[in-house]
Amino acid sequence: MDEVIQIAIKKMEARKKALDSVLWEPDQPYPQPYYTYDKTKQDWEPAECKKLQEGQSGPGIAQLALYSWNIDFMLPYARERMCAALEHLEAQTSKLPPTTAAVIYLQECLEEDLKTIGENAWVRERFHVTDVDTSNWASRYYGTTTLVDRRLDVTSCFRVHYQQTRMERDAFFVDALLGGSQPRTVRLCNTHLESLAVDPPRRPTQMKIAAEHMRAEGVDAALAAGDFNAIQDFDRTLHSDNGLRDAYLELGGREDSDEGYTWGQQAATSLRNQFGCSRMDKVYFRGCLKLHRFERFGADILLTDKDLVDKIVGLGFDKAWITDHLGIMAEVEIVD
Repeated sequence: MDEVIQIAIKKMEARKKALDSVLWEPDQPYPQPYYTYDKTKQDWEPAECKKLQEGQSGPGIAQLALYSWNIDFMLPYARERMCAALEHLEAQTSKLPPTTAAVIYLQECLEEDLKTIGENAWVRERFHVTDVDTSNWASRYYGTTTLVDRRLDVTSCFRVHYQQTRMERDAFFVDALLGGSQPRTVRLCNTHLESLAVDPPRRPTQMKIAAEHMRAEGVDAALAAGDFNAIQDFDRTLHSDNGLRDAYLELGGREDSDEGYTWGQQAATSLRNQFGCSRMDKVYFRGCLKLHRFERFGADILLTDKDLVDKIVGLGFDKAWITDHLGIMAEVEIVD
């Protein structure tokens, strides 16, 4: 596994985009398109953001189920692992009532993953996608992407590329309308905070920037989620430090408990023995939202082809897990 990590680090370094080659300014919103699948053209076509006065949510949709999952970018067999992840997400979302919209945040996506996502029939039928290539990532290697229920009107889509990062991280925002006759603007924030324990720490500054956009004028409610890499003491209060609520804690979850851990159970055995388990993945929220449910998903989703299984296990894993993270899901409702 050490060799796999070193190869990934080298690829990250080699595929960074030079600051003078990009169009965005660090810590500033940079608009990007989103896409809807056109059956006639058999392709993903850029979609226009709706004006606030023109948009409305789908009939009777006042609830939203947010799924967030980090699909490990370092392991081999990216296509097979992403296909398994999408199959599991389809099964999870199929349980939702028709009055609940689904939104999916993915972290550590490769360009190959974007192709796999775009080719999936369920995704084409059910979702807008935000990325068809790496043009809006600070890295040509990996980044975040969001899938938005097609029944929701999107009014804005932008990234804020963090200045304080050595790992090309950003906060990615999609504004969608949710609610009945008077829909509210819900700002969806997909972010992968800086990894590891570094000095000075980057995550507090990154979350402060994300939270500022979550509290912006005209935003009625907001949901930030992703791999927050919460491994240090200061990570425990990033939500309250920024006027946000932690979904897991709001429903009675406890720190340092097996019920809350999202990383470690499916990590390489040596890494689990070295670092233990942690609650890296979180959902923060604010505004006119009532939290109904929070849970983890994605445990023991495995590759099944024997050759692939042998390869993954041979890297030092107990099983051929498709990723080292569990996913998290929060279900919320717009309230007055």
